[in-house]
Amino acid sequence: MEDPDPPVSPGRMWALGLYKSVVLVLFLLRQNPVQEAAAELFGISQATVSRRWTALLPVVEKVLARHVPDPAKASAGRIALVDGTLVTTWDWTSQGTTMFCGKHRDTGFNLQSPPPLAGDLLAVCAPVPGSRHDIHAWRQSHFPEAFAEREGIGDLGYAGSGLLTPRRKPPGQEQSAGDKRANRSVNTLRAAVERAIAHLKNWKILATRYRPPPPTLHSRHQDRHRPHFLQERLMKHRE
Repeated sequence: MEDPDPPVSPGRMWALGLYKSVVLVLFLLRQNPVQEAAAELFGISQATVSRRWTALLPVVEKVLARHVPDPAKASAGRIALVDGTLVTTWDWTSQGTTMFCGKHRDTGFNLQSPPPLAGDLLAVCAPVPGSRHDIHAWRQSHFPEAFAEREGIGDLGYAGSGLLTPRRKPPGQEQSAGDKRANRSVNTLRAAVERAIAHLKNWKILATRYRPPPPTLHSRHQDRHRPHFLQERLMKHRE
């Protein structure tokens, strides 16, 4: 089967056609290689890889936007589990110390995800600098309003947010047996949120160190989970 690339005008041939250029962009998202390695695999120059990434990434985002469900509608009548994850980045001098996460001892962005009990990946909030705590990132997102009509469960990092969280150990005292049982129940329910984040980080650009400069993450973060929904949709269609 021939490569479904558009015809090109006589004279200078394209280094890489449109079809393979889209494959290249998805490969960069999925595996997060250095551009020099991608260039060697696709038989093009690193400069061409950079141009295709810059030109086609917004197009991929726009095309996949129709496959992203509205998180409030998709989770209607369901309990929301809340957790954050750190997307590590390079230590960009221009960002000062705002990117440094003391908990993980690394630089990056905090992304919040509110899957239901089934662990489905529904949405990811706009990234917040890694120096901010989970509760700040949660409050900065639109999720508190979107999930205001349903119960949410978080860890101790969300205490005071209105979400159901484990009970803290009283200062200088042992935790009661009832509190321990309650905390085990909450933590058991919250296990599904780890599955959702694992699905998100199947796209290695979020699981390994994010290579582009930090400002692009803020504008591009959603297309990292859109391919997941497209993949899930195609698998269901085949069934």
